Amino acid sequence: MTKHDPKDQLAIAKHLRSALSAPADTALAHSRARVGKWFAEEAPLIQWGEMSSPLGPLFAAVNRRGLCALDFGRRESDFLNGLDPRARLEKNPKAVQHVMAQLREYFAGGRSTFNLPVDISQLTPFQRRVLEVTSHIVAGQVWTYHRVAERLGRPHSSRPVGQALASNPVPIVIPCHRVIASNGSLGGYSGGSGLKAKRWLLRLEGAL
Repeated sequence: MTKHDPKDQLAIAKHLRSALSAPADTALAHSRARVGKWFAEEAPLIQWGEMSSPLGPLFAAVNRRGLCALDFGRRESDFLNGLDPRARLEKNPKAVQHVMAQLREYFAGGRSTFNLPVDISQLTPFQRRVLEVTSHIVAGQVWTYHRVAERLGRPHSSRPVGQALASNPVPIVIPCHRVIASNGSLGGYSGGSGLKAKRWLLRLEGAL
């Protein structure tokens, strides 16, 4: 299989929809055919599905490595627009049914941890380290941003820790909602409806 530079792949993918719908003169038709061939044969596949949840519509997406995106309380179009623009998107409820099953158990109070492969390879090394530490915070407990920073050996990096948590592509599964400010306030939350969702999740887990 021919290797393509990732930047070239991203550029191709970003222009795919407009290219395929543009007027078909000879040169453009040739370009569209090449783009379509690459997209069909080599673009990574992301499969996704949705379910109802106490926090509103919940969307989950998986790739060949595992769960790569999860969000709730937003529009479907917003969720899809946030996925890898290089990927082929396919709605396939069966592909995410194991994710949805564990989430239903969590919302029903019957699960506090998740047994799911997760793909966060698109993040920076620092962001991945922050999420790795956060993944070990157990339900019913909260840590501060400062405590996470200390665990990383960077006690003065509370703000970068918060910024890294805001990049979490799989909230709930990686429980960034369990990290709060040192003064006891909730801090921030990028999932769903923001702090309202964070408060609801912490109450579900008995931390508030």
